[in-house]
Amino acid sequence: MLITTRRLHELHGKITRYMENGNDINMLVMNPDEILKEDPAIDCIEDLLLGHSRRITDIKNIIRRVSQPDITVLLRGESGTGKELAAQAIYRYSHRKDKPFIKVLCAAIPEGLLESELFGHEKGAFTGAHRMKPGKFEFANRGTIFLDEIGDIPQSLQAKLLQVLQDGEFSRIGGREVDVDVRVIAATNKNLEKAVVSGSFREDLFYRLNVVSITMPSLRERKEDIPVLTEYFLQKYCNIYNKDYRPISQETMDRFVSYRWPGNVRELENIVKRIIVLGSEKIELSGCSEADTVTEKTIPVPVKNDEQVAEEAIFKPRRLKEIAQEAVGKAEEEAIRKTLFLCKWNRRKTAEMLSISYKTLFYKMKQYNLFE
Repeated sequence: MLITTRRLHELHGKITRYMENGNDINMLVMNPDEILKEDPAIDCIEDLLLGHSRRITDIKNIIRRVSQPDITVLLRGESGTGKELAAQAIYRYSHRKDKPFIKVLCAAIPEGLLESELFGHEKGAFTGAHRMKPGKFEFANRGTIFLDEIGDIPQSLQAKLLQVLQDGEFSRIGGREVDVDVRVIAATNKNLEKAVVSGSFREDLFYRLNVVSITMPSLRERKEDIPVLTEYFLQKYCNIYNKDYRPISQETMDRFVSYRWPGNVRELENIVKRIIVLGSEKIELSGCSEADTVTEKTIPVPVKNDEQVAEEAIFKPRRLKEIAQEAVGKAEEEAIRKTLFLCKWNRRKTAEMLSISYKTLFYKMKQYNLFE
């Protein structure tokens, strides 16, 4: 019988707690299947999300609370912060852990193929559709689908995705209606609020996705976890590459801790791989030294072309009052637009937040053309 080191540690903890409660060790009966079975909850919390910093501990606690209910979760954060690992942790900690987990990298699939990949197609629906093909949502039925880089999904598919989130149904390309029971976890490193304001992302879809939002911290926000992560990657890749284990020197670790890690955990992982393969800690990390950390950026003086010179030559001075009125108007328009968005275009609530009457708000919206 093969028992993993992690499982032995868990069994030791269970036995210890059992004896601490005054029970006889001889009365402890354990199912052999329990010994062999890896607990997905422990695995996802302790292995998928490594670290003991306050930031990552808060993330683990949130995951424990949101995993069980079938609620849509939006994972946010910079690239390389572990959004996919968090999605797997939510899945493996949920009651759907024995059902499918389907990952879709939205940005990697061409726009013309994404609809077929997500929703499937019927035979003969288009040229080359020689047979019926189920989509990712059907494969994920009764399980979980992870939509990575959701901010890159084209507008042409956003309405169809909204229908799945609202009603649990969609149409394959070619016509047939399909009902699914799928939990959706989405992730993005983009500012979806800005995308909504610019019109590239549907507002109603944003609110459907943003039921629970979890922002993964960058590595520079959890620097106390760098030694733990470094040790984990060292052990992992020494085994994979069949190299002798050598701990990282304190000098290199100090450099790691002082570095800003723009690529986050993924960058740290790649650096450790490089150290193991090359057998040397002589690596370049821009930002480690004081000179690199404090970099003064000079802004070059723009060279003016003839057209710019001509425009300045015909510049007509204006009254400061006119300039001030124009600036106030722009600021007023921006404030009303953002407040409307914040209040989901509820005019009465917007008027209350801006401390103006409903009539004044309606007049200003008409003045600045701020209607949906």
